[in-house]
Amino acid sequence: MTKINKNYLNLQGSYLFSTIAKKVNTFSAENPDAKIIRLGIGDVTQALTPTIISSLHQAVDEMKDKSTFKGYAPDLGYDFLRKAIADNDYKLRGCKIEADEIFVSDGAKCDSGNIQEIFSVDNKIAVCDPVYPVYVDSNVMAGRSGTFVEGTGKYSNIIYMPCTKENGFAPQLPTDEVPDIIYLCFPNNPTGATITKSELQKWVDYANEHESVIIYDAAYEAYIRDEDVPHSIYECDNATTCAIELRSFSKNAGFTGVRLGFTVIPKELVRDGQSLHTLWARRHSTKYNGAPYIVQKAGEAVYSEEGKKEIKGLVDYYMRNASYILNGLREAGYEVSGGKNAPYIWLKTPDNMTSWDFFDYLLNTANVVGTPGSGFGPNGEGYFRLTAFGNYEATVEAVDRIKNL
Repeated sequence: MTKINKNYLNLQGSYLFSTIAKKVNTFSAENPDAKIIRLGIGDVTQALTPTIISSLHQAVDEMKDKSTFKGYAPDLGYDFLRKAIADNDYKLRGCKIEADEIFVSDGAKCDSGNIQEIFSVDNKIAVCDPVYPVYVDSNVMAGRSGTFVEGTGKYSNIIYMPCTKENGFAPQLPTDEVPDIIYLCFPNNPTGATITKSELQKWVDYANEHESVIIYDAAYEAYIRDEDVPHSIYECDNATTCAIELRSFSKNAGFTGVRLGFTVIPKELVRDGQSLHTLWARRHSTKYNGAPYIVQKAGEAVYSEEGKKEIKGLVDYYMRNASYILNGLREAGYEVSGGKNAPYIWLKTPDNMTSWDFFDYLLNTANVVGTPGSGFGPNGEGYFRLTAFGNYEATVEAVDRIKNL
C-alpha cells in the first residue's frame, strides 16, 4: 500500500493567503456590488517598465530565428545575468560575491522553501515570530518541526524568536538554545522592521561562532531608505562563511507575473565538512530546468542604467502608497509601524480585536482586504498587515474608508 508523507498532516490549516482568497471570494459572491480594495496579498499593480518590455520583445524576436533561438537554459542561470547581478549590485556595495556564486531561479518563495532540502532533518531551526509562513511550513513538510502544540500556535522543535513592539519587532540572539539554521528577513515581511548593519553583524558573528547558517531573505532590499540599514548580509564582515541570501525581482521590478529570483551561496560556506555551494548546485541542476531565456534577459535589463532609473520609479510609487497608509492610519488613531524602509505597514488591531475579527470587520464595513497577523505566527495575533502595492488612487480610497469607520 502506498504511504504518504505524514509530515503534511502536521500542517495547520491551509496556506494563509489561500484562506484569505476563499473568504474574499465568498464575500464577493454574496455582495456583487461591493467595490473591494485589496491591500492584503503583496502582489504588484504597476506595469513592467519600458526598458524591461523592450528587452522581453527583443528576446522573443531572437526565438523566431534559428541562429539566435535558445532551448534549455543553463541550470544555474545564464552568465550574462549572473554577471550583471554580481557587478551591478553586490560589488558596488563592496560585497565579495562572484557571478558563479549566484543561482538563478523563478523566485525567492520557491528557493526559501527548497533550500532546506540540503540540510539534515535533525537540524534545529529558528524563525522570527511573526514570520513569512513558507519558512515554517516547508520545514514542517520536511519533518523538522516536531509536533504542533495546541494553544501555543507553535511547533515543538522550532525556536521562535519573538518580534514585538518592545524590541522594535526585531529578534534577539537566541541564548537558551542554539539553532543550526536561522531564518532572517529584512526589511521584514510582515512587520516592515529593519536592523542596522552593526546589529546584523552580531547575527553574523553569532552564526560563525556556533557554526550555524543564516538564511537571509532580502527580497525587499530595494525599499530601504536609511543609510545604516544594509541591503545585503554580505555587507557584514565574514558573512560569506555563514550566510545564504535569497533575492527576488518580484517586488522591485514587478516580476510577480514574470517570475525571476536568485539565491547566493558563497563557495567558502562549509558545514559538516561539505560545501553548501556544491550541494545546492547539485540540487538545482537535478530538480530545476532553469528560468526562461526571455525572462533572464528581462532581468539583465533591470541592471542597465535606464532600467535602474525606472525601477527606482516603481519603488518610489509604492513607497508613496506606504507613506499615505502609515500617516493616514496614525491620524485615525491606529498604532502603526513599518512603511519607512518596507512596503508593509504593521498595525495594532483596535479594541483588542483578534486579527481575523479585524479582517472580517474591514472586509464587511470598508470592503478593504488586509492580512491577519496571526497567520504569521503567535506574536502576530492582535496585529494586521497592509501592503503598499495597490494603485495610489485605490490606496487613498482604502485609507479614507478606514479613517471614516
